[in-house]
Amino acid sequence: MGLTKQYLRYVASAVFGVIGSLKANIAFVTLKGGEKGRYVAVAACEHVFIWDVRKGEKVLILQGGKYEVTYLCPSPDGIHVAVGYEDGAVRIFSLLNGESNVSFSGHKSAVTVIHYDSLGARLVTGSRDTDVIVWDVINECGLFRLKGHKDAITQALFFKNKNLLVTSSKDSFVKWWDLGTQHCFKTMVGHRSEVWGMVLLNEENRLLTGSADSELRAWDINYLEEGKDVGEPKEKKGKSLLDDDQDEELEEGPEERILSCKKAGSILRQARDRVVSMTTDAKVKVLACHGTDAVLELFTVLPKEEVEKRMARKLKKAKKKARAQEGAEDDSKEPVVEKTLGDEILRLANIKASAKIRWVDCLLCAGGELKVALLLQNNTVETYSLKIGDKTPAANKTARLTLGGHRTDARTLAFSSDNIAVLSASGETVKVWNRSTLQVIRTMACEYALCSLFVPGDRQIILGTKSGKLQIFDLASGSLMETIDAHNGALWSLCLAPDQRGIVTGGADKTVKFWEFELIKDEGSDQKRLTVKHTRTLQLEEDVLCVKFSPNQRLIAVSLLDCTVKVFYTDTLKFFLSLYGHKLPVLCLDISHDSNLIATGSADRNVKIWGLDFGDCHRSMFAHDDSVMFLQFVPKTHLFFTAGKDKKIKQWDADKFELVQTLEGHHREVWCLAISPSGDHIVSSSHDKSLRLWERTREPIILDEEREMEREAEFEESLAKGEEPVVPGETKGEAVPAAKKTIETVKAAERIMEALELYREENRKMEEHKYACEHAGKPLPPLKPNPILLAFRSDSPAHYVLDVIKKVRSSELEVSLLVLPFPYVPDLLSLFNGYIQEGRDVELVCRCLFFLLRIHFGQISSNQMLLSVIDNLKSNTISKVREIRDVMGFNSAGLQYLQREIESKEDVMFFADATGRLDEKRRKRKKRERAILTIT
Repeated sequence: MGLTKQYLRYVASAVFGVIGSLKANIAFVTLKGGEKGRYVAVAACEHVFIWDVRKGEKVLILQGGKYEVTYLCPSPDGIHVAVGYEDGAVRIFSLLNGESNVSFSGHKSAVTVIHYDSLGARLVTGSRDTDVIVWDVINECGLFRLKGHKDAITQALFFKNKNLLVTSSKDSFVKWWDLGTQHCFKTMVGHRSEVWGMVLLNEENRLLTGSADSELRAWDINYLEEGKDVGEPKEKKGKSLLDDDQDEELEEGPEERILSCKKAGSILRQARDRVVSMTTDAKVKVLACHGTDAVLELFTVLPKEEVEKRMARKLKKAKKKARAQEGAEDDSKEPVVEKTLGDEILRLANIKASAKIRWVDCLLCAGGELKVALLLQNNTVETYSLKIGDKTPAANKTARLTLGGHRTDARTLAFSSDNIAVLSASGETVKVWNRSTLQVIRTMACEYALCSLFVPGDRQIILGTKSGKLQIFDLASGSLMETIDAHNGALWSLCLAPDQRGIVTGGADKTVKFWEFELIKDEGSDQKRLTVKHTRTLQLEEDVLCVKFSPNQRLIAVSLLDCTVKVFYTDTLKFFLSLYGHKLPVLCLDISHDSNLIATGSADRNVKIWGLDFGDCHRSMFAHDDSVMFLQFVPKTHLFFTAGKDKKIKQWDADKFELVQTLEGHHREVWCLAISPSGDHIVSSSHDKSLRLWERTREPIILDEEREMEREAEFEESLAKGEEPVVPGETKGEAVPAAKKTIETVKAAERIMEALELYREENRKMEEHKYACEHAGKPLPPLKPNPILLAFRSDSPAHYVLDVIKKVRSSELEVSLLVLPFPYVPDLLSLFNGYIQEGRDVELVCRCLFFLLRIHFGQISSNQMLLSVIDNLKSNTISKVREIRDVMGFNSAGLQYLQREIESKEDVMFFADATGRLDEKRRKRKKRERAILTIT
């Protein structure tokens, strides 16, 4: 059966108009060969944009998937950046090519914090699901999941020299974890409200926490003295009945054996509200902190020597003062000067940003220059620099990224007649973009815009504003030509007449006004300019929400606040039809190209399709899960698109009343969309500040297949939402396995099972063939190889199983093996024995082997058949691992020798180099002197 009606698929083409999403932080990054502090990474919905702040250009896009980015963390070496997403996944991107090869999935909800350790070998992630997970970056797998907090994690920090981790959460607790034993050994309960931020200062001997008040609390960390061993018992004292009450003080809690943490005081911030974010530079010399306002407070953290100098000066002053007061008295006491927190952490400066700050990052460069990057609430990135060595450091604004997006949501969009220019207008500016390059061509200041259109000829644009004005802009000069008072209330709708000679406007003052284009002489010059002349008015009983001409210009449809749509004759303005049936006001409507159908979208979440000849309702369809905000027919078809507050854009067939496709991509309410006159492109605008471009492809859509794919996706999602994998015989404690069951892990387990089935089948065939040869007494023709083995170029079924295991992502390997039923394990163990003997991927095989032994220990040890296999494995594994270790030791020693050789050679080269450079400098200087002499 042929296709009865062909629909073509629209796909996401680009995201633009967003400079930085507020959900994720801002971070300085270094690109290959780039200078420090020039590039910043910010989230842009599901992508990460790297901006060159000096040029104001986007230099790299780290492509995301379906979910929003919620956290960024550059690696210590500056080559990678770890990105956390809304669904709990973490991906590590390379900044050299923008690709991601490593991904971890362990959290159930949004990742709220990511941090590397000092070497960049481990990664800690905290999430809204209250779990903290430590990942091994090199081995690409999860180490363990730490449970204990009762609310979202706000910060997690590794210690440089100790195997410890400290985490803070919205549950008001700060927890200390020993990563060696994977348990929480101390919980700090000194906060009354959420702990929003936390930093380690003074070579990790002080912890500073930010909470919901204006205090930054400082805690002194004292580590256990090295002299005493962990867990070493104290000397026992003889106890009498009298010192019974002192017993509690002498008892030492288990946490005191590792470290003790005492409050050292607090610093007062100028802001009265909660800490929003708090950070330090890499060397922990400067502390930056801000609340919900536009002021960033900077503090400088003095090193030990500096603090001692200050204390000495203070003591000197105190002695001088004491001497002056005492006068002639001889028995003057030695004055005592106490060290306070204010002597160690000094206020450096305040930076006032142009809007409320959402995230901050700072970077200390050579020469004591501090660079600060701010991500603001209004889709702006600002960078400042200040010299921290100055007596009164003043911040200079070095860059402001605003051109590539609006400060507020774009509430109206329009396409030019040639499909090339796109207009977007928001509460403060109107921008015109080039559709193919996505660059801004014009930015003009305007009032709060609600509707817009290109004037025929595409040289001018008209905006309707919230204050009821019509604003006419000239695109060539980028200037406002005229502002006309059109309505007394908000001007909600604007429509171009089909004959292109005028426009019609509808406003909240219950009127529909008709306007004609007119060319008048400009007073300032001899040139003529465009204006609009009011010709007639249609007075109605309710506020007008939307107005549209029918393409044959016979009728005009007006949507009113009383939930009805009234249709009038254009020429006489006589009433023709009333379309009623919606329960809430109709927010959008459109008429098909042949003037036969009218489609209306309402706040009651329904779309109704009516005939324009009799006003009969053809069909009412439940369209979105929230209000339908915009509706437009695709030119020259009966297909139309709707945009809803449920973040979706949907395409419908108005003849068959069917949903054709759903375009998902926006992360907030979709306000409006515009379809290009050719129908090949759609631009949509959303509350997530992004504008999205969608393109029509040549790929046809078969509706049954679409529905089938939707059901499959739903099933896969429900499958991944199962319980956490449980290791038999292990009770749930503070530390549990890091990875989680996802559709990928289930598929990987299925692939391993299929490979083992194929291995068994092939082995059975080989046995049968061998038996047949023996029975016949002569060699029979060899068996045909399995087509799957041929396709994957595997020389034997055993090697094919290893290839399948190798293709499983390192981070998903454990969970895939955990899902594997036990009947497959004996085969795997005997295969592993063969691989180890051959020396094939010994590290990977050992990892799988030890994991299987751990989870199936009971069944394996009670199975008599497996005793010989395990015995062989034991001897083979130990000898093979020893061999590999020896080879690695030899290689390491060889490389160290080469390094020493090269270094000794380079020293000689270096001096030769230096003399050469000196000669070059002298030559240049002489040349310059000669040039100056010539000029003088």
